[in-house]
Amino acid sequence: MAFRSCQILGRPVIAPINLTKTPSRNCYFSVQNCSLSSSQSHKQLVSEVKDKLEKEHSSLPIGKNGRDDEDMILWFLKDRRFSVEEAVAKLTKAIKWRQEFGVSKLTEESVKSVAETGKAYVHDFLDVCNRPVLVVVPSKHLPDVHPPVENERLCVFLVEKALAKLPAGKEDILGVFDLRDFATENADLKYLTFVFNVFYYYYPRRLGEVLFVDAPFVFKPIWQLVKPLLKSYTSLVRFCSMDTVRKEYFTEETVPANFRD
Repeated sequence: MAFRSCQILGRPVIAPINLTKTPSRNCYFSVQNCSLSSSQSHKQLVSEVKDKLEKEHSSLPIGKNGRDDEDMILWFLKDRRFSVEEAVAKLTKAIKWRQEFGVSKLTEESVKSVAETGKAYVHDFLDVCNRPVLVVVPSKHLPDVHPPVENERLCVFLVEKALAKLPAGKEDILGVFDLRDFATENADLKYLTFVFNVFYYYYPRRLGEVLFVDAPFVFKPIWQLVKPLLKSYTSLVRFCSMDTVRKEYFTEETVPANFRD
């Protein structure tokens, strides 16, 4: 296995170069902060965050995805470059949002009506980098058909479902937007703002790459409006063809049905 250095979101990462297997898709894994390589240092910082949350935000829930969830705390510490104060602030906001939005109450049944449109789903298989895959089909999204809150619930439910499929040692998911047949009536900037705010504030750095597949000409002006909404995620976007998706991200057996010949 060979390695090369590169940049993702302004941070150094090391990318393994696959010399033996096809498709030869580079699968990145991030080095969040090389100056804090000691697990003991991480544990101390996690402990500091837990203590501050207990003292300053004792009303927040405990347990999984709560103020004492050490895995969640460590993830937000990494996102905030191991700043305890910044991690506490962002984590507090995220936990409160989870409560208010009712994330723990989302079920297949609660999002069934909007999920049946096929506008988005979690793929059954991982990609060649062993990432869960969230497929979005914007041509099936009609803003006025379902109330905005139903679309928002589907988004969060699918993000949670994708993250639940993360293999051990993996940190992020692949987002695939199938833009074939996209038309102006499918454009929904308010919903897109919600989607990317969810990833930016509440699931930071969980989106490893975003593919815009076979974008039509009418998508170009929409993209110019969307780019500012993506914030740092802009650097993760790749415009590509259906053929690229098939050959670089999946095997013949695992490619989503949308992208089969």
